[in-house]
Amino acid sequence: MAAERNEPIDGEELPGTLRRSPAKAQRTYAKTLASAHEEYAGDEERAHRAAFAALKHSFEKVGDHWEPKDHKGPSDERAAQGGPNPSGRSAGGVDVLGHTRDELYQRARALDVKGRSRMTKQELGEAIARQQD
Repeated sequence: MAAERNEPIDGEELPGTLRRSPAKAQRTYAKTLASAHEEYAGDEERAHRAAFAALKHSFEKVGDHWEPKDHKGPSDERAAQGGPNPSGRSAGGVDVLGHTRDELYQRARALDVKGRSRMTKQELGEAIARQQD
């Protein structure tokens, strides 16, 4: 099964952040990607977006890997809107909606994000995502 670490998914290698993540995160991504390949045949980018969207519902990107969230649900404005053409700002896998501003501020502080004291929750999430990449 594609859930094992470093095993290819439909002939593709797992993204590096997922290879360093729990098996459940790998399974979530792999199963959604397989389904999305069937649903969106020929639209590889959309299939991967769907797989990451499903992953971000239950997991949050922390550093170079994904960790389970305390509460399932959308991570940011874009995920909350959903649909085939979501709008709004994405925080790149950081769970903005599931954390307080202070929690995000502390993570930004640990990453030495400049200007963090003047940032909103969304801005902190985006800055954390940039620092983690």
